[in-house]
Amino acid sequence: MAFSVQMPALGESVTEGTVTRWLKQEGDTVEVDEPLLEVSTDKVDTEIPSPAAGVLTKIVAQEDDTVEVGGELAIIGGADEAAGEQPAAETPPEPAAEPQPQAQPEPQAQPEPQPQAQPEPQPQAQPEPQPAAASSNGEGGTTTPVLMPELGESVTEGTVTRWLKKVGDTVDVDEPLVEVSTDKVDTEIPSPVAGTLVSITAEEDVTVSVGGELAKIGTGAPAPAAAPAPEPQPQPKPEPRPQPKPEPAAAPQPEPAPKPQPKPEPTPARPQPDAAPAASTPGTPYVTPLVRKLAADNNIDLAQVSGTGVGGRIRKQDVLAAAEAKKAPTPAPAAPAPTAAPTPPAPTPAPALAHLRGTTAKASRIRQITAAKTRESLQATAQLTQTHEVDMTRIVALRTRAKAAFAEREGVNLTFLPFIARAVIDALKTHPNINASYNEQTKEITYYDAEHLGFAVDTEQGLLSPVIHNAGDLSLAGLARAIADIAGRARSGDLKPDELSGGTFTITNIGSQGALLDTPILVPPQAAMLGTGAIVKRPRVVVDDTGNESIGVRSICYLPLTYDHRLIDGADAGRFLTTIKHRLEEGAFEADLGL
Repeated sequence: MAFSVQMPALGESVTEGTVTRWLKQEGDTVEVDEPLLEVSTDKVDTEIPSPAAGVLTKIVAQEDDTVEVGGELAIIGGADEAAGEQPAAETPPEPAAEPQPQAQPEPQAQPEPQPQAQPEPQPQAQPEPQPAAASSNGEGGTTTPVLMPELGESVTEGTVTRWLKKVGDTVDVDEPLVEVSTDKVDTEIPSPVAGTLVSITAEEDVTVSVGGELAKIGTGAPAPAAAPAPEPQPQPKPEPRPQPKPEPAAAPQPEPAPKPQPKPEPTPARPQPDAAPAASTPGTPYVTPLVRKLAADNNIDLAQVSGTGVGGRIRKQDVLAAAEAKKAPTPAPAAPAPTAAPTPPAPTPAPALAHLRGTTAKASRIRQITAAKTRESLQATAQLTQTHEVDMTRIVALRTRAKAAFAEREGVNLTFLPFIARAVIDALKTHPNINASYNEQTKEITYYDAEHLGFAVDTEQGLLSPVIHNAGDLSLAGLARAIADIAGRARSGDLKPDELSGGTFTITNIGSQGALLDTPILVPPQAAMLGTGAIVKRPRVVVDDTGNESIGVRSICYLPLTYDHRLIDGADAGRFLTTIKHRLEEGAFEADLGL
């Protein structure tokens, strides 16, 4: 029994994937769930496993081919089927000799109708000139529209940021045509067919709804496309006419027919991987607009950057590494300043922002979305902010004791954020009215049965809030790994679409830049958001177990909680923050850290 290997759904808004490398060849034996090939999308690079055990009988999608979700990639057959294909291959040559005499009387009939009606018998008797005539007429009649695809579950439109091709340019299948931006992702839209860019419907900075037309691609060849107006199409056809006149010449016509067919197939497929390591032009489908812009800002030649992604894909961290290597002497002055240690990205954008002084520029798409969403949040909800002071002295001491062993064991640094996240999760379970949402239209309150924590991350694209789903099921170490992973992928642009939605509560680390207090803005339909201020040393009154008071130096942190007063009262917010405060000041996380 043969099994079809299909392109799986690799995200809610991902509609296609590109084959970057085959890990098996035709005829290889594969096991169930054994990796078959590597695919790449604008969100994730991953391996596709075999759905069944057997033999890889056929590879349908070659490397660098783009396949839609559900499209066939390969066929897995059993060992019996692989053996049965050999006698099947021996039988076709016998009937192959029979159609040869059948094809001979056909060219004999061809010269007879040709002088009588030239346009009609030629397309009927000769299948080869038919595509030539279709391509010549393809300039006006066979145009293919380029439509705005779905780029996210809740995304209904996209804005054209830059056209990569001009009207009249020749494009190949899956060659990037235009860059678009949404509130979820910045990406390139490839050409659905090979041909010529006939017209551009949506100019730059124009917003187009999902399914709206962006441009038109003429699928005809550009050279014969100018011939259809004076109807000289039969004029280039006299060249094949002298071929059928001699009867022996008509016989070899079906032989050259298959020859040009395999020629165009290897030419686009084989030179591309060969040219990819040599030049950066064929590699552009694997370079996002963010990476190109980052390379341009840092004067980095992408042709000299080695990609660490699947198929040699260049990622943001590759460009940043090249920029750091290029500017090796620059981190020296930043090192002695102790305040610059927690903010390494600050000196990077400084020279890039210097040219903005005294200018007027259009806001980026991300900035426009942020402006609209924050204003809508303030208008649609009744937001208040309540702040509690928390003594983090025990947490600071505990982290100092455990961070070295933790980093060696878990592979990530132990920050203060996992402690706060663990305390928030415990408090959300105790106070389910905080982990809830209010629907004003239906007058209903939804109390969630899981804690999906969002974390605000500062990226070069703007502020993103990726979500760790089912964070309540993770330990302290699991939270540390998950936070480091999702924050890193948010900055590199490798988030999946479903990781940007579905949160029930959000934490924003306002103290990363030294802020003590802030008033976070909610992310509807969430009912609350917690800010974490910087931990600073302050003199405080310390009361011992016997009630004696003294002045001591303590590590203090402020936790501002913004909440929706339509659902949460001030007393509810106070009880929730008090639960977090007691959990952190108690500092009983030794069991979570293995101490």
